[in-house]
Amino acid sequence: MTALTNEDSPVYVKLRQHIAAAVLRGDYRAGDQLPSVRALAAEYGANPLTVAKAYQRFQDDGYVEVRRGVGMFVLPGAAEKLRAVERAHFVEQVWPQVRAQIDLLGLSPAALLDGESALA
Repeated sequence: MTALTNEDSPVYVKLRQHIAAAVLRGDYRAGDQLPSVRALAAEYGANPLTVAKAYQRFQDDGYVEVRRGVGMFVLPGAAEKLRAVERAHFVEQVWPQVRAQIDLLGLSPAALLDGESALA
């Protein structure tokens, strides 16, 4: 499961995407405590059980640890591990689709990378 999962994903996957992006941006670093289930549920208008499921997936993937009675904390190396997983997913799953769309539309990858107008 990846932070780049599409918009039609279940709510718990979208919440996981949010947490993953925050870890990748450095909003949460190794040792930082994640918001409580209730706080994240309130922030996103989600059911606390849905937030708990997203957090459980993060724990299952080895990015966070639960300290009973205290909260959930980002593990050392989580950002690097997450970045490696996200890169592999992008290269293997996302990029081939993007490249096919670029070719289908007759866009120039070089122009896109240089920031030139792709419509010219």
